Amino acid sequence: MSVILKTKQEMQKIWEAGQIIVQIFEAVPSFIKPGLSTKDIADFAERIIRQAGGIPTCLGYGEPPFPGAICVSVNEEVVHGIPHPMHIVENGDIVTLDIVVTLDGYCADAARTYAVGEISQADRKLMETTEASFFAGLKEVQIGKRLGDLGHAVQQVAEKAGYGVVEELCGHGIGRDMHEDPNVLNYGRPGRGLRFAEGMVLCCEPMFTAGSRYIEVLDDDWTIVTADGKNAAHYENTFVITDDGVFVLTMTESELKKYKLPRWPQVK
Repeated sequence: MSVILKTKQEMQKIWEAGQIIVQIFEAVPSFIKPGLSTKDIADFAERIIRQAGGIPTCLGYGEPPFPGAICVSVNEEVVHGIPHPMHIVENGDIVTLDIVVTLDGYCADAARTYAVGEISQADRKLMETTEASFFAGLKEVQIGKRLGDLGHAVQQVAEKAGYGVVEELCGHGIGRDMHEDPNVLNYGRPGRGLRFAEGMVLCCEPMFTAGSRYIEVLDDDWTIVTADGKNAAHYENTFVITDDGVFVLTMTESELKKYKLPRWPQVK
């Protein structure tokens, strides 16, 4: 394992990439509606990314190359949903946007699950609990504590609510590359794993399922779905660890206020 610690100047660049994702998060709630295709949603996000001078990092990533600007996953699709003009979202669906942006050579990564029209109370609870688990994990991020403390906190939220935690997928470090060391698991044992340290830039991304935690990969070699066909939710942010504290770089102003989190103190 080779964890690349970042300077505050590098963190600033990651924050700037993250602010493009924030623009999308601010715009999506009034845009997404029944009748749109998943490609319509991805194209909307891509326009914002490119107008801001960013690069949609997912496009062409991996093998086979991912064909979309962002991942758009609907209902039982956990992650890596490929945008398609014939995949129409309907009232009652839940849709996850997983977005990676590169700006000036540095990446930021975040995900949100959105309601399309009126959704069930069960899906609303799934979404809210998945989001809440991120912040339970974030509370454990302190210099000297360990990755297992974060993972355990996320896992506890899921298990208390009766949800499955997808163990085959996890968060990660981030910087010049979308995926860097270390892996950030959504389960774990307190007091185990790598210690948090100043200079780390990490993505934590809980993925909860309404039923079994098990998953399958579709024939497109990208889309990952729940094995039992029940819905899943996903929530992710990029955050940094500094000597001044922990800062989340991919949250809107209203989200920061909701969770009473500090704004990133911009540096030159």
